[in-house]
Amino acid sequence: MSGLQGVLLELWGGVECTVNRVGDTFRDQLVLSGHDAREDDLDRFAALGLRTLRFPVLWERTAPGDPADADWRWADARLARARALGIRPIVTLVHHGSGPPDTHLLDPRFPERLAAYARAVALRYPWIDAYTPVNEPLTTARFSALYGLWYPHARSDLEFARAVLNECRATVLAMRAIREIAPDAALVQTEDLGRTDATPLLAYQAEFDNERRWLAFDLLAGRLGPDDRLWRHLRHCGIEARELEWFRANQCPPDMVGVNHYLTSNRYLDPDLERYPPDTWGGNGRHRYADVASVRVLDQPYGPAELLEDAWRRYRLPLAITEVHLGCTREEQCRWLRAVWNAAHRARERGLDVRAVTAWALLGAFDWDSLLTRATGRYEPGAFDIRGPAPRLTALGRLVGELAESGTTSSPVARADGWWERPVRFMYGHGRRARVVRATPRGERPILVTGGGGLLATAFDRITELRGLRAVPLSRAELDIADPAAVERALDEYRPWAVVNAATTREFARCTRDNVEGPAALARACRRNGTALVTFSCDLVFSAGRGRPRLESDPVSPRGAYAESKAAAERGVIELMPEALIARTGALFGADERASPLARVLEALGSGEEAVVAAAVRSFTFVPDLVNAVLDLLLDGEHGIWHLATTGALSWLELARRAAALAGLDASRLREAADPMQSGASQGGAPLDSKRGRLLPSLEDALTRYVRDTGQLACARVAGVAARPAAGA
Repeated sequence: MSGLQGVLLELWGGVECTVNRVGDTFRDQLVLSGHDAREDDLDRFAALGLRTLRFPVLWERTAPGDPADADWRWADARLARARALGIRPIVTLVHHGSGPPDTHLLDPRFPERLAAYARAVALRYPWIDAYTPVNEPLTTARFSALYGLWYPHARSDLEFARAVLNECRATVLAMRAIREIAPDAALVQTEDLGRTDATPLLAYQAEFDNERRWLAFDLLAGRLGPDDRLWRHLRHCGIEARELEWFRANQCPPDMVGVNHYLTSNRYLDPDLERYPPDTWGGNGRHRYADVASVRVLDQPYGPAELLEDAWRRYRLPLAITEVHLGCTREEQCRWLRAVWNAAHRARERGLDVRAVTAWALLGAFDWDSLLTRATGRYEPGAFDIRGPAPRLTALGRLVGELAESGTTSSPVARADGWWERPVRFMYGHGRRARVVRATPRGERPILVTGGGGLLATAFDRITELRGLRAVPLSRAELDIADPAAVERALDEYRPWAVVNAATTREFARCTRDNVEGPAALARACRRNGTALVTFSCDLVFSAGRGRPRLESDPVSPRGAYAESKAAAERGVIELMPEALIARTGALFGADERASPLARVLEALGSGEEAVVAAAVRSFTFVPDLVNAVLDLLLDGEHGIWHLATTGALSWLELARRAAALAGLDASRLREAADPMQSGASQGGAPLDSKRGRLLPSLEDALTRYVRDTGQLACARVAGVAARPAAGA
């Protein structure tokens, strides 16, 4: 273990690398993220200051058949590059997988076959000194053999027990084979150690869950004996005593206990089902109960520091937090990493031997919101966002770099309370059901939002509040953005770190002043004050017509006063402030757009009336998605023109038909406007696409949320969107 020990708390990194199987379908996160094809990702990680990486040399990918026929090319190139960059790999052999196609976790041959592969890896790379043969064996067994979500889709206590024993036996045999080649190789064993709390009636279930979470570590360490509750449980399930005795005779205790911790790993059980939605209901055959994230109901849920304390008291072995990731908005990702980093420091101050915290999913992750059971392509960025021609460093990535190099951060956003520390976290009628309060510490610089009272400004005000960001919306009466002196006074008074220009007009007489001179005045003032600026344009800067979708770099061709004013504003802002962010959108629809063509159509159809809709073709943008994407880009420090619209284009008429179908309304009452001006949506624009990154969900996804919840859901979910449902990745 000497190679893993350091005086200072280290920041490690890792790439989400699951190769999981659902039915006969394998999904490879390394392929989805593009890491499979990009060797220079390692240079990006090294540039952040990372010197230790959890590194996949996965069995399914490298040797799906006989180890003698393994294809080492990918691992050879990456590990050679890692050595050249001074990066120490902790090699993982199976990560939430079930092995090659001809085996699985319940296969009696699984342990010996994995050991044979482990030996081949060690022979190939004898210099590697740390391994995780099987990541999260208990969690993987739960999802694969108890809940039936992953292959081999078993659903019984016996099959769950068999899977855990197979994985742990495989780990023992793999480390034995590795140590024949590299005697000092360390076992870094990872597991999600989420704790369960419950009402008094279900205390017995919580006690069992909290004991079961240690099963893999106890088996490996040879700690499990006939007097232990889990021993008796396994025997009751049908496991032979000799199988359990084998672990006592073949102890392979971890050299390091790796805790993978996610915000929703800790659970709360409650038999009062009426307080919870049906998709949280479950049971154990004795009682029915809801199973929800404890952070959503408890005033003081268990945190990472307490979990480290539990593991230290039980094993007295070196500790690391081996996965830290939050699928959420950018500032919440930063707050979560900082919170776990600080928790590790507090644990060290109490005498715990905590060596490292691992920034997981450096390249993000796909479809973990459904525990990898649905291939929807839902992406959660990490330190880098891969939705572009090359991985793009995010605000989280900058924080990773700061912590890796200095152990501290100057980010004011990261220092604010996360959603898990604010009243917005409470659901189901529990906890301090207070109104949402802003999390930004008093005195922190705000975001100044112009156009207060309008659609965009209202959405920014609401969503920044949910995200714990401080915003100051100013109406046209409070700030005339075309008045340079008024703009300067506002910047002096509020000292914003960013200005969001949500002010716009379609009035012909005011187009030039409000849409061109106003953004120019903001750009001049923001440039002088070192303030970030974002302003908005739209697809109408491109004239309608057939042809490919327009990209950010395409020349504009506006028609009409409004479109011409938007194009002129783009040119002026770029010339005055090249570092400004310009968001080109499609036609907007959203929760507060009561007078929009789409809102009027649904209202009319809901009343049994006919609705007249234009046939003009547009790209479309759902306002909550737009606001969240813009805030993320601002926090990432992005600039220039970004296209923020759903891919493809369709007419207002087709959009209305789709929305009506989702709402269960009779679309036969829709009529195409003979006079386009009747509809209020007369102009058409060219469809937008992006060469910088498609950041918005699909139109179908946006429309579903808009219709189902009148556009509110996307805003409400920000407080914990895609926070991992139950266990570590």
